[in-house]
Amino acid sequence: MLYLAEVQKQKGGLLSGGSKTELKLLACQRTDQNWSTVSEEVIAAEEASKLNDGALVLVELNPNRQVQRIQEAGRPLVNILQNFSRQLEKFKLKEDEIDQWKQSLTFQAQEMNRREMEMEARLEQLQQLEDECQRLEEQKQEVDTSREDIEKLQAEIERNRQELEGAWEHLRGEQRRLEERQTELKQGNVLDEEQSRVMSELLNRLSSRVAPTETVRENLHFALELVEQQQAKLNPHWEKLEQQKTLAAQQQQEVESLAQTLSDRQNEWQQAHNFLEQQTAQLKINLATLTTKQEYFRLVKEQLQYQEDLYHKINSLAPGSGNFTIQKIDLEALEKMPLEELNKIVQDLAKKLEIDSSFVDEQEQELQYKQEAIEELHKKLSQASDQDHINLEMELADEKDHYQMLNKTLEGQRRSLLQREKVLKQHQNILLRRQGHSVPHPEEENQIDFAPILLQIDSQRQQQSQELQKLEQEIEQLRSAHDLDQGMIDNQKHDLEQKQQEIKDLEANLQSLRIATAECWSRVNLYQEALQPIQDCLDGLRHKLQGVGESLAQVQEVSDYQLQTISEMRQALQHLIAQPELVAS
Repeated sequence: MLYLAEVQKQKGGLLSGGSKTELKLLACQRTDQNWSTVSEEVIAAEEASKLNDGALVLVELNPNRQVQRIQEAGRPLVNILQNFSRQLEKFKLKEDEIDQWKQSLTFQAQEMNRREMEMEARLEQLQQLEDECQRLEEQKQEVDTSREDIEKLQAEIERNRQELEGAWEHLRGEQRRLEERQTELKQGNVLDEEQSRVMSELLNRLSSRVAPTETVRENLHFALELVEQQQAKLNPHWEKLEQQKTLAAQQQQEVESLAQTLSDRQNEWQQAHNFLEQQTAQLKINLATLTTKQEYFRLVKEQLQYQEDLYHKINSLAPGSGNFTIQKIDLEALEKMPLEELNKIVQDLAKKLEIDSSFVDEQEQELQYKQEAIEELHKKLSQASDQDHINLEMELADEKDHYQMLNKTLEGQRRSLLQREKVLKQHQNILLRRQGHSVPHPEEENQIDFAPILLQIDSQRQQQSQELQKLEQEIEQLRSAHDLDQGMIDNQKHDLEQKQQEIKDLEANLQSLRIATAECWSRVNLYQEALQPIQDCLDGLRHKLQGVGESLAQVQEVSDYQLQTISEMRQALQHLIAQPELVAS
């Protein structure tokens, strides 16, 4: 099981080598992303003696609580923190996405509520229209009833007219007989008493047959009043119809004005969109140039780093390079020290050197893994799309930073390892000499002059450093220009999104206004279709009633003329009766 631990050292004597190294367990790994604290348990671990006191390490323990593997915790902790940072960024993106969904759902709910309120208002309007249609239907029924009454009056007037014509016909016959009588009187004939009585009865009967017109006139006035009442009821509806027509015309003008505004806004948005596409294309070209420069900068930087590593390695291999100072050893004390104690120190130094060598080898292997990971990221970056390019670049930059940090750490460890080797070599030489063995002299070792190589490498480093500085300035200028262009494009995108939202709002308002205008025209047409037949019917009834009034006036005139004629005939008859000399014997 893997634990996070702290190195704790207890100091011993200077040459006794009795220092004690322990590990204080701090946390335990449960899963790949889950760590939990543990009780502060301390275990002995001589494998960690090469590490500094207080250093954090990752240690793997077997079930018997023995150390199986140990490594510094710096790099793994950095990875854990990076993963945690990435998880936080992803979580933040998810939160932003959730907030956007919440805002979208809130807007949709508000839109649904607005639609529901509009539907309720339209239902109320439809209900009002139905009520008005019902009232109009009732008024139409009343008009139909009035029309039936008027038709009855017309039929009664027609009967009276026929009776009046019959009376006129009878009167004309009597008048003809009277004229015959008068002719006979002129010829010497006279009326006897019986004939005078019959003649008087005929005149009285004729005068009683004159058609009365007062009742018909009263019914006619009543029918006209009913028509005017119905017209008075229809007039407010006609006024409301005119108001609806005016409102529909105003809304139609608003629809046309809003449609023109929407067309202008769409043209402006299209022009801004085309300009933004041109700016985006130019930005991509500039970004490609910047990427090329950055890639070249990376290659030069890697080459410079390689030159520096090579310089340090060769410099570290050069004898007397002065890169480090050998630890001062009390040679006199070693000469006087018992041979067994000296042998034990040499063995301890050899053991520690072996542990340090193993640890450095592991770090070298991890450095090799990092180099392979960087090469793999370079391959992915060359094949990645624009969307994944930025993430891969960030990951590549992180891997390079970790590689540099680990390489810097290894430089000190390599120097320390060389120092330990030389200290061990000195102890071994003293031990061999005291044991009576031959000791090789320094001049017998191979000596290589690395000065020309180091000078050439240093010259190349200076040239590449100057080129790197020039590239860095160019990249910084390109990056500043790119950031400025990107900011302008982002502002243009924001403005374009606002304009697009305004266009959507205008489209929604235009659609709502068109629906309201269509509904208004529908109400106008419905009013027109409902009111016009009733108005036509009233106009027809009024025209017929006016015709009946004219006919009634003619009947009244004829009746007056009939009564006058009868009166004249009665006077003529009385005159004849009043002349006794004309009476027959």
